[in-house]
Amino acid sequence: MHGLGNDFMIVRWPDGIAAPSPDRVRSLADRRLGVGFDQLLLIGPMNAGGDGASYRIFNADGGEVEQCGNGARCVASFLARAPGEKLSLTSSGGTIEAEVLDDGCVTVDFGEPDFRPSSLPFEAPRQSERYRLTLGAGEAEFGAVSVGNPHAVIEVDSVDRAPVGILGAELAAHRKFPQGVNVGFMQRDDREHIRLRVYERGVGETRACGTGAAAAVAVGRSRGWLAERVTVSLPGGSLRVSWPGPGAPLRQTGPATRVYEGRIEL
Repeated sequence: MHGLGNDFMIVRWPDGIAAPSPDRVRSLADRRLGVGFDQLLLIGPMNAGGDGASYRIFNADGGEVEQCGNGARCVASFLARAPGEKLSLTSSGGTIEAEVLDDGCVTVDFGEPDFRPSSLPFEAPRQSERYRLTLGAGEAEFGAVSVGNPHAVIEVDSVDRAPVGILGAELAAHRKFPQGVNVGFMQRDDREHIRLRVYERGVGETRACGTGAAAAVAVGRSRGWLAERVTVSLPGGSLRVSWPGPGAPLRQTGPATRVYEGRIEL
């Protein structure tokens, strides 16, 4: 499945069976020698009430991560029995609520964004609206927020000219982020529209990043730049994000597309 080109191998995983090794995940992720994907999503047994399930997320480099916005929408679409169904989806980043809409899109409730450095985690002396780090590629100024996983958001004049592969790769692996960080490059068009490219830790730049879109809107809203409802344009397409502000949950709506089904010997 994919969400705006951010693609996933989704597997119903038997309870009590160990997850694939990092080497095996990397092999499966290879787009020439394996199945090919940005992330592997392993879905556990359904909840007792049949209203959701737990799932685990593995990046293409084999590392396990906490949350994935596009992946959560795909999991909800995969599990839903009919449009309008609401599901609780639990990962190591917490439980989120998802609703499958009549048009095939899925709305996900990420809860309230968390700006505390400890929530990412990020080694900073205090919480701030802006942080600066000196990198080999130059000084980076960014906002930091957790939406179930860690994000640094950098404002740029043009996403087309942003050094995503250079600055993104260096910041994603910076020692101040002990578990790594996803790095978003945000261009503001107006209060209701932004453009975004995201370098995902353990993957590289992807065509879309759901939690990256959520994080960019959260940072933009916290600085008073953006309206409550924002369209986020990514290389793979657009997502709709809404956040009233502190004390309220952030919600995101976008597509989830099934590409094919298959069997593979593990």
